[in-house]
Amino acid sequence: MKVGILGGGQLGRMLALAGYPLGLRFRFMDPAADAPAGHLAECVGGAYDDLAALDRFAEGLDAVTYEFENVPVAAAKHLAAKLPVYPPPGALDAAQDRLTEKTLFNQLGIGTPPFEAVQTEAELKAAAERIGLPAVFKTRRMGYDGKGQAVLRDAADVEQAWKQLGGTPLILEGFVRFERELSILGVRAQDGATAFYPLAENHHRDGILRLSLAPAPDLTPALQAQAEALSQKVLDRLQYVGVLAIELFQVNGTLLANEMAPRVHNSGHWTIEGAACSQFENHLRAVCGLPLGGTAAMPSAMLNLIGSAPPPEAILAVPGAHFHWYGKDPRPGRKIGHVTLCEQAPGDLAPRLEQLKKRIP
Repeated sequence: MKVGILGGGQLGRMLALAGYPLGLRFRFMDPAADAPAGHLAECVGGAYDDLAALDRFAEGLDAVTYEFENVPVAAAKHLAAKLPVYPPPGALDAAQDRLTEKTLFNQLGIGTPPFEAVQTEAELKAAAERIGLPAVFKTRRMGYDGKGQAVLRDAADVEQAWKQLGGTPLILEGFVRFERELSILGVRAQDGATAFYPLAENHHRDGILRLSLAPAPDLTPALQAQAEALSQKVLDRLQYVGVLAIELFQVNGTLLANEMAPRVHNSGHWTIEGAACSQFENHLRAVCGLPLGGTAAMPSAMLNLIGSAPPPEAILAVPGAHFHWYGKDPRPGRKIGHVTLCEQAPGDLAPRLEQLKKRIP
């Protein structure tokens, strides 16, 4: 089979690396001429709203998937008229708008932080009074890794936040005093079969994921079951095919949904070395109609390399370190690689993780 991937970033690159052992071939489409995935397979250049470029991309493919959630829905629908596109365009549509996304969660009985749509500065002030401060003011579309949002800590922040973000559809979300941030990765096959990875505990700084620990420390069967149940609801409602990530807040033993990503996810990179079948391989298995792989995991830690990184030899000197470089030019705030550690013997993960942290900016 030949699989087309919309987007040529590191997630597409890792999808291809997972798919080659399965005998799959790939073609990418990306507006950037130097997209990292282009190092591994042919890459069609062109804007995602360029129908002629989309048609060139689609020629000879058996299925299409995407590696980021801001692919225009119109592009996905255009391709879906010609060949299978997974996850379905409806999932893409639901995940691109934070208001639509949280409304879907609530319709399925999944708890979220309180939220309100905002169109004007007056509506922002009124919503802030109803929801209470602190709160997080976000664009409804686009925005990731802390971009497109502002924290309102008191009434004096409202005017500045409106100046910063006003003029586009917006949402105000109540601030949640959570115990920790978690994510659940589920995968659904074309026949409806599902599998779930253990919850990962995620640590952010400046809005960017820095560290994931999986399975999450002190993970109980009840918490894992709760996460799987809410993921199952979303997977079934959207008739989903592929990997779906849902970011969660843990509050007093209850999980609240923050947002979802209809694709493979940064918090699941540990699965390449730490799980029986990686999220990337399982996504491709689902897209290509193959049986899903196992999700059993060993204790693992994943550290992102942000902006810059020490030389590979400094990282690889840490016993058991798995180094992944994305082929991207370093710049502040940019994810340029990651490192994974897996437990080799009981209790050995924590000291090696501390050793690794000392080598990474």
